[in-house]
Amino acid sequence: MSENTAALKALLLEKSVRTGEFTLASGKKSDLYIDCRVTAMDPFGAALIGELGWAAVREKIVADNLSIQSIGGMTLGADPISLSIGMASARRNPDEALQVYTVRKEPKGHGAGKQIEGNFASGQNVIVVDDVITTGGSTLKAIDVIEKAGGTVKFAIVLVDREEGGRQAIEERGIEVIPLFTRTTLLS
Repeated sequence: MSENTAALKALLLEKSVRTGEFTLASGKKSDLYIDCRVTAMDPFGAALIGELGWAAVREKIVADNLSIQSIGGMTLGADPISLSIGMASARRNPDEALQVYTVRKEPKGHGAGKQIEGNFASGQNVIVVDDVITTGGSTLKAIDVIEKAGGTVKFAIVLVDREEGGRQAIEERGIEVIPLFTRTTLLS
């Protein structure tokens, strides 16, 4: 385990992981609650997520010879992760810098009525981001919105895969999921 991976794991365990009895967004009951926003909005956590996330994303882009224009996902969980990875891409590989977008839960009720905000355009190849995957529902919703708007999701990156079937549900759609951590690796 790299020094950055160990540091991010420690920060996640300190700030974002709670045990007890919880009802998740999916409605499922769980003994584990992970609020990645607390870590992703910490400046040290954001820096670590950016570096580790960009390394994982770039490895996939190079291995599969992909052309990717932007990165984003469902607001609010994906926003700081997407921005951190986008910033790291600009810092490390300026010629390959990823633009960042966000997917609203519902289309905007005024103005242009957009559901995707930021640096996204129809025809782009994109990466979809989520903070935590349980059932995969919010990631799949983001994918649906992106595809409806004319984007092509090449793969997904997630901070933590809870290993409760969500990754499989997304991969059944033909979209590979790259987790920085799984429940197993985070808690071991």
